[in-house]
Formats: sequence, structure tokens, C-alpha cells
Amino acid sequence: MAVDVAVLTVRDDHLQVVVVEHRTGEIALPGTFLHEGEILADAAARALQEKAGLERVAFTQLQVMDQPGRDDRGWVLSVGHSGTLSRDRIPASTRVMPIVDGDAAGRLLFDHNDIVRLAVQKLRVDYGQEIDPGTLLGETFTVYQLRKVYQAVFGRALMKDTFRRLVTPNLERTGETGTDFGRPAEVYRRTANSRLTPKAWATLNGA
Repeated sequence: MAVDVAVLTVRDDHLQVVVVEHRTGEIALPGTFLHEGEILADAAARALQEKAGLERVAFTQLQVMDQPGRDDRGWVLSVGHSGTLSRDRIPASTRVMPIVDGDAAGRLLFDHNDIVRLAVQKLRVDYGQEIDPGTLLGETFTVYQLRKVYQAVFGRALMKDTFRRLVTPNLERTGETGTDFGRPAEVYRRTANSRLTPKAWATLNGA
């Protein structure tokens, strides 16, 4: 039994996934076999710390990957996990791979591309229901910064005014001013009610 973890982040305005070099020399998600008596969550946290230098990552289980031919070493079951981290919490030495059209931009070992696709699908569902639930941004941000994150998550351009109308009911002004492209911009924070309206999913997906 193994665990593999897809940790997603937004860097350079693009959705990316943390990857590591496997002992075979190929690229894979951080993962490991369970130790005797170890629970899945502890194994996943250990894999992220030992393989990618990541700590205190909140992650959830995605799916059991159980295709008999998924690992040439034998019939190895793996529980795929997903999580998110803001870019400032990922060490500069940690390797990331861009995600294009909901999939890792390169071939990953085993069925790790499938795990990335599942992780992206879950991320989009979560972000279609709530404002930045994975805290890819900090506590405060401008609407422009929030829109850039959503464009990265959904892989498409979002109309400025439409997006603003969609999210501002769930934001509150901090009274501070930041800058976007050198222009003053209001700084917001999430409210206690960060749930988006039911139409958000259709709007974010361009339906």
C-alpha cells in the first residue's frame, strides 16, 4: 500500500504541481509506501516532508488507484491525495511542473497524471463553491490578485467586471490600498461567509 500526493500551487499566474525525481530518474508525485502500523495521513505527510521538503500541508484523499498494471514492481495499491499551498510556502529548491488543460505538462511515473487530473477537478469544484478555500492567497488581497488565481485554477480568462460582481459580496474592505500595475487598488479580506452563489460554477467554467 502506498500514498501519492498532488500538491497544487499558483506560480507565475499558472497552476502548477509539486513533483520529485523518482529513484528511476523519472518524474513523479511525492509518494511512499506505508510503514507497518502507519496511517495514510501520516504516510502522506512523511512523503511530502522527506521527498519535497513540504510541511504542514492540508490534504484530502482523492481515490484509491488500483489498476493491476499501474506499477511494474507488482500489484501496488496507492491512495491518491491532493492539497494546496501558496507559493511562498514552497521552497525555491522544490520542483514544480505546469498544469495545462487540467493535466501535468509532462509525463509522470505510474498513474500520477491521473492523480493530478483528479486533484485539478476537485480544486475547481472547491473554488467554484467558495472563495480561495485552498488559501493560495494570503489573508488580504486585491480583486485583481484573486482573479489571477481563479484564472490559473480554471485555466481560462475571466471577465474583470463579471468576476468582481461574483466575489465582492463575500469580501470586505480592509480600508487599505494596494497597487495593481502601479495603480491604487482596494485591499479586501474574506468574510465569515465565503460561499459563492450557485451560479458561480457556471460562470467560472464559461457555461
